[in-house]
Amino acid sequence: METKVIKITDIEKQGNDISYAAEIIRKGGLVIFPTETVYGLGADATNPEAALSVYKAKGRPSDNPLIIHLASAEDVESYAYSNSTYYLLAEKFMPGPLTIVLNAKESIPLQTRGGLETVAVRCP
Repeated sequence: METKVIKITDIEKQGNDISYAAEIIRKGGLVIFPTETVYGLGADATNPEAALSVYKAKGRPSDNPLIIHLASAEDVESYAYSNSTYYLLAEKFMPGPLTIVLNAKESIPLQTRGGLETVAVRCP
């Protein structure tokens, strides 16, 4: 495994760095990124092997579900079954440090969900 550190300090260059990180994730790799509370270890939540890589890298038990980070609250529709309560909370607290647990759609593999029928989502 190769580790590469990219510091995003130049706004003009940021788009290229984010594209590079997105490509790593698309290929099943892992990317560390800052959130509003901690640093996250990112992977493709729809890729079972990538999810297993997160568990391995963190030494995390595979029955401890991962949290999916969304770019916008509306992105939830691809991954979980939302409801009006979700959108009320999302409107008030997203982006922000709120995680909501919803019933998962089939697009999220059991490996990401820790074997559960639900998925945790947030929009940092």
